[in-house]
Amino acid sequence: MPTQIKGPGIFLAQFARDDAPFNSLASITRWAAELGYKGVQIPTSAPRLFDLDKAASSRDYCDEIKGICAEAGVVITELSTHLQGQLVAVHPAYDAQFDGFAPEEVRGNPKARQEWAVDQMLKAAKASSNLGLPGSVSFTGSLAFPYLYPWPQRPAGLVEEAFSELGRRWKPILDAYEDAGCDVGFEIHPGEDVFDGATFEMFLDAVGGHKRCMINYDPSHFLLQQLDYLEFIDIYHERISAFHVKDAEFNPTGRQGVYSGYQGWTNRVGRFRSLGDGQVDFGGIFSKLTQYGYDRWAVLEWECCLKHPEQGAAEGAPFIESYLIQVTEKAFDDFAGTGTDRAAVRKMMGIE
Repeated sequence: MPTQIKGPGIFLAQFARDDAPFNSLASITRWAAELGYKGVQIPTSAPRLFDLDKAASSRDYCDEIKGICAEAGVVITELSTHLQGQLVAVHPAYDAQFDGFAPEEVRGNPKARQEWAVDQMLKAAKASSNLGLPGSVSFTGSLAFPYLYPWPQRPAGLVEEAFSELGRRWKPILDAYEDAGCDVGFEIHPGEDVFDGATFEMFLDAVGGHKRCMINYDPSHFLLQQLDYLEFIDIYHERISAFHVKDAEFNPTGRQGVYSGYQGWTNRVGRFRSLGDGQVDFGGIFSKLTQYGYDRWAVLEWECCLKHPEQGAAEGAPFIESYLIQVTEKAFDDFAGTGTDRAAVRKMMGIE
């Protein structure tokens, strides 16, 4: 049977909070299902929704989690370790900001924070295995990103050393995901050292072409960089294991370009928008992913500078549903087929 994209799914990270129905897995999954979502991507950094320690050590707990989702009418698409993956590699310039992603006992101690992050990633591999999930999503972290623009001139070897170190840190983690039978789909994202196709290739080389090193495809980050996000699928489709459906717009002016002049989100020329409010060609994306046999989830990630998250979530499910392609099982011109055999074909071409 032809493969097709699953969906719609929703990433719960931007919706989890202290008030109902967003404060427990049971209530937030019911809310998502009522909006028309069929899958949920669970952030492992949200203890009100998910206990990563328990999930890594207890199949019974994982069965309970799956049961809660099933009762609501959804399944788990992937586990997200974005915040923990970020902390696998942190440039000192970002220490104070990224300490907020870590528990209090390791803040102010970069070595302890990194060790905690690696342990979290390993636990997420076990949890994914216990849940029977073939994929997860994360960030690579960054060591070289503060040196993105080459002025002052970067010292020779700086970028190469950064990616070599990223590879050293991530390869054992990816080996654990191989043991778990689970991919890591890295979100290609500015702020990470892996922010476009060229840097993904550098990272992939650094981890020895690891089979579990995959891509969480998010076109919004590519549109804001003015990268051809459709050709990206042509080039890297074999490595795409997850898909964040997120919209964006880029409207350059005489005052701002891709760097957006340190402006807040509402005043930037490049902005994240709710689905359908931006410029991303989702028809082209869903067509290309379907063409290449992508058969995992299309997951809404809501990050809009204007629209309320609940409105964005309500509009997101039917939007994704409208782009899902039921793959044909036959060619459109099969009705005209003559069913000729080899001898007839040879005769048609005058071949003796």
